[in-house]
Amino acid sequence: MNLKAILDVASSDHSHLCPRQILGARIGLKGLALCGLEASPKSKRLLVIAETDGCFVDGISAATRCTVGHRTLRIEDYGKVAATFINVETGQAMRIAPTLDVREKAQRYAPEEKRHYFAQLQAYQTMPDEELMTVQEVELNFNLQALISRSGVRVHCETCGEEIINEREKVIEGKKYCLACAGDGYYALKP
Repeated sequence: MNLKAILDVASSDHSHLCPRQILGARIGLKGLALCGLEASPKSKRLLVIAETDGCFVDGISAATRCTVGHRTLRIEDYGKVAATFINVETGQAMRIAPTLDVREKAQRYAPEEKRHYFAQLQAYQTMPDEELMTVQEVELNFNLQALISRSGVRVHCETCGEEIINEREKVIEGKKYCLACAGDGYYALKP
């Protein structure tokens, strides 16, 4: 799929086209190439971890066909426009982010455009990869196979009784608990 078609998908999902969608699409295409993979909603060979949410991720998803629903896209919200592309079969992980001066460079690629937003919108589509983004091979700080898990594995929390899937339970003294009941959740129940 070419960049224009990918941006059409991203903008239709987002109701407009913005510079971060273009960054996401370009970074997504680069991640696929570095992992030696093609975009496919059926393939589980690529895992993308995005470091922010929003329109940047719409661009990544349009380029790679990775989605949260297929468990091939995860969000670790660090508030950064960056993503790590992992070839699940080889374990190779490449983190890609815009160059630190990408906005200034955009102005050079669209000198006739005085408005920064529109200069970025135009330039991010044509800038060479090496001017637009940085690529770093990274080592994962987690067990990839544990993150991917196994389908069909289900247990119930000892405290709340809710079902826990994808081996996300925490075992304490031989009993299985959901993360919230184990004290590691993003919420706590009000008394």
